[in-house]
Amino acid sequence: MEGITGRELVMAASAIGAGLAAIAGIGPGIGQGYAAGKGAEGVGRQPEAQGEIIRTMLLGQAVAETTGIYGLFIAIILLFANPFLRLLG
Repeated sequence: MEGITGRELVMAASAIGAGLAAIAGIGPGIGQGYAAGKGAEGVGRQPEAQGEIIRTMLLGQAVAETTGIYGLFIAIILLFANPFLRLLG
């Protein structure tokens, strides 16, 4: 039985890292749902401020979504364009 090569070890660690990076999408999903709920509550209490509430809520959701996008980006890089494999030669 042969041992694990360096390439196989890097691929296994990259797959685990990509999975952990993809988990980063959970936080923004929860945060955006919470923000949307609070925005709906705010509009229900003050309908005349609907435009400002929605504008602020959407800006906050856009900022929160960047975390999930960065995690997805890192996961894709680790799986398909792995820079660590180039170091092995």
